[in-house]
Amino acid sequence: MRKLRLSFLLYVLAGAVAQGFALPPIVHATPEELLITHNSVGRRGGRVVVSQHAEAKTLNPVLAVDRPSREVLGVLNADLIHINRLTHQTESALAKSWKVSRDGKQYTLQLRRGIRFSDGEPFDSQDVTFSFQVYLDEKSNSSQRDLLMIEGKPIAVAALGPYAVRVTLPQPYAAGDRLFDGIAMLPRHLLEQGYREGKLGQAWPLTVTPAQIAGLGPFRVKKYTPGQQIALERNPHYWKADSKGNRLPYLDELVFLVLANEDAEAPRFEAGDTDILSPVGAKLFEVLGKDASQGSRLQDAGPGLEYNFLLFNMNDDVAGRLPEIAREQKWFKDLAFREAVSQATNREDVVRLVYLARGTALASHVTPGNRAWMDSRLQPRPASTEHARKVLASAGYGWSSEGLLHDPAGQMVEFSILVSSSNQQRTHMANLIQEDLKKLGMQVSVVPLEFRSFVQRVMQTHNYEIAVMGFASGDTDPNGEMNFWLSSGSNHLWNLGQKKPATDWEAEIDVLMQKQLTARDPKARKKLYDRVQQIVAEQLPIVVIASPHILVGSKLKLKNFEPAILAPYALHNVEELFW
Repeated sequence: MRKLRLSFLLYVLAGAVAQGFALPPIVHATPEELLITHNSVGRRGGRVVVSQHAEAKTLNPVLAVDRPSREVLGVLNADLIHINRLTHQTESALAKSWKVSRDGKQYTLQLRRGIRFSDGEPFDSQDVTFSFQVYLDEKSNSSQRDLLMIEGKPIAVAALGPYAVRVTLPQPYAAGDRLFDGIAMLPRHLLEQGYREGKLGQAWPLTVTPAQIAGLGPFRVKKYTPGQQIALERNPHYWKADSKGNRLPYLDELVFLVLANEDAEAPRFEAGDTDILSPVGAKLFEVLGKDASQGSRLQDAGPGLEYNFLLFNMNDDVAGRLPEIAREQKWFKDLAFREAVSQATNREDVVRLVYLARGTALASHVTPGNRAWMDSRLQPRPASTEHARKVLASAGYGWSSEGLLHDPAGQMVEFSILVSSSNQQRTHMANLIQEDLKKLGMQVSVVPLEFRSFVQRVMQTHNYEIAVMGFASGDTDPNGEMNFWLSSGSNHLWNLGQKKPATDWEAEIDVLMQKQLTARDPKARKKLYDRVQQIVAEQLPIVVIASPHILVGSKLKLKNFEPAILAPYALHNVEELFW
């Protein structure tokens, strides 16, 4: 009977079309509750090409940790509550409103009705509960899991009907509304089966068929060309509109173009092959700034949140597997050695030569761009080879007649510094540090590696000695770095995979980070986090070097372009960009 009725309906519709009658528009059962933006009203059409120094590794938001992947994923996905990249305050997103219980343990979120994924399937509370289930599952290996754990206990998420969810926290959570930023909501209808079968880690590689992937961001996947670009197209179901009711985004296409290095960026930008450079290296910024006739603009947004640092390999799992590195770890785990490296590193030279004075020397991982949380009492000390040599000598190190450094056991100090070959600034930084450390008698070589190989060495095989890296938090609030500073954190880079703190000072950081997580008094939180910064400056698990200014470039005709110091610097309001 059902088939007969369907056939009759199709027959009637076909007859109506044949006779020239207009069919009524398709109306969704649930009216769409769109978010209305208030930036300048634009016009539809065109595409924007953004350059990247390295290719994204995955389109899976559960697994992505590298910047290129997260930059692409940022425009494919959306979160429940969003941190405004310009004001640094939280604002509604997929959740149109929320209430907090008096004890600060429960958040009740009301979802926007009628919202759809980029493939047209509806979004509701079941997608929310599924998403958090995935992120909290240890087997998913998600870096977000640490952010959703409070004092070792997970948050609990329950549906209260199709358009409401309740999030229960084990303890009151400072700035709890910021917890939801950056947690991409996943399409249950596409990922649940793979998740149940334990195959989520294989989902959504770069080669995924566009029909098999969906998100809630302003764009969706169109085409991937290996080693060259990822092309995205406008999401027709996006849940934002401008003040005149025009559905966003304005752009029809967004392309991430992979370029080998910074040298390739200037000619491509000047030729009109790319429209946005973000971030721009200081060298390129200066080069492009000398020619204002290209219809482009360059902007210095000031100090950001990125800090570049030397990472010492103190991973416990190299013993027996990588004997040479295990043998050298006695240096890396020696505070005197790390202090000497820090003291010999000329941070001002890095700022002057690498960033061309568009950067800041650092004493801790909190940069001047984060005025609310920086401990201003910590100041970088001037470089001193003499002081560094005294530190080494007092720890039993000595020098051969040729001036080469040896450790207390007589072993010559020789190691390599690993760096991503696609990042010219960090490569330059590594070379400067190499020269600084040679003054101490250390035999140092710089090893540039292709980005993917670099990440694999640091994050997976741990086959490296020292590496130059950079980290940029997605939020000014310290909770955004829980998985970096907690000893059990998935991004606790100097010793990944710890089940418990390896040192007393790591244990103290664990306690401090957990306390500030639940403290509801802002002054108390600041005091706790100041102490974390002091420990990092004293114990030097990483030697923090310098922070670059946020430098961006764009074409003049691209409107609503407002760079921010929070990532993504140039694409945080990509849905509002127009020509």
